[in-house]
Amino acid sequence: MDIEELQTFVEVADAGGVSPAALRLGVSKSIVSRRLARLEAELGIQLLARSTRGAALTEAGATFRDYAARVCAEIDAARETILPAGVLRGRLRVAAPLSFGPTHFAPMLAEMARRHPELHIQTCYSDRFVDLIAEGFDCAIRVGYLPDSNLIARRIGPIYTKLVASPGYIKAHGVPESPEQLATHEALLQGTEAWQFMDGDKIIAVRPQGRFKADNGIALVAAATAGLGIAYLPDCLTYEHVTSGALVPIMTRYPPPPAGAYVVRPPSQHPTRKIRMLTDLLIESFGQSPHFAGPARI
Repeated sequence: MDIEELQTFVEVADAGGVSPAALRLGVSKSIVSRRLARLEAELGIQLLARSTRGAALTEAGATFRDYAARVCAEIDAARETILPAGVLRGRLRVAAPLSFGPTHFAPMLAEMARRHPELHIQTCYSDRFVDLIAEGFDCAIRVGYLPDSNLIARRIGPIYTKLVASPGYIKAHGVPESPEQLATHEALLQGTEAWQFMDGDKIIAVRPQGRFKADNGIALVAAATAGLGIAYLPDCLTYEHVTSGALVPIMTRYPPPPAGAYVVRPPSQHPTRKIRMLTDLLIESFGQSPHFAGPARI
C-alpha cells in the first residue's frame, strides 16, 4: 500500500473534495483521482462517495480514515527520526494573521525556507481562525488572547496593545478618562468584542459601540487615522503612526493587559521537528523587531 495514496485519501477526506485536496497537496486533480482509484482498487471497497458538490466518506471510509491518518503520522515521525539532525524535508502548511503576517511574520517564514532548502512552506494569511484539522494546516501563528480549545499552544512573545485616536478625533470629541466613558465615544471594532483594561491588578471589560467595523486590523488603523473613532490595536500595527503623530495613545492610566503571539498546532503526542524549529525561529526573531516592543519603546 503506497503511503502517498494514504496521504492523499486523508487530505481528500479532511478537505471534503478532490479540488481542495489537490490545492493542499500542490498536485493536479487528476493525480489525486488516480491515487484514490488505486487505493480503492487495492482495498476492494469504496472509501468516498463522489458528487458534483465534493466527496463524502462512506461508512468504510470514515473508519479507514482514522487508521490511515495514524499511519501517515507515524511514517512522518519515522522519516524525521532518520534524517540528519537539523535537516527538514516535506511540506509545512502555516496559517498566519493577515493584519501584519505579511509584514512581520513573512520574513521569518522566508528565513525558515532559506535555512532549509528541501522544505516546502505554504502560508495562508487570514484574520479568521482557520480550523487547522479540517483545513489541513500543520500549525498557525495567532495573536491576541487565545480562546479555550483543544489545540496545543506555545507562546513566542508578548503583544502590547494601546487605545489610540487621531489628533483630529481628539480635537472634535475629546478623550475618555476611564473605561466607562467609552460609552460616549465612537469605537472602531472588529465585531462585538469586549475591550479589556487594567486598573491596578483588576481587569475591567467593556463592550464599546461604533458604526465602523472591519475584520482586519490594518483597515481599523486606516479608520483611526481618518478620525472615525477610537481603536484598540496592537503596537505592531500602530507603531509608525504613533511615532509620526498620526495617532495618539489615550487613556494610558488603564492599559490593556498584555496579549501574546503563539504557535498553535493540533493535539498530538509530540510536535514535528518542522513545527519545533519554526517555533524556535519565531521566538529567536520576535524580540528583535521594534514593532513588537513594549510600552517603553513607543
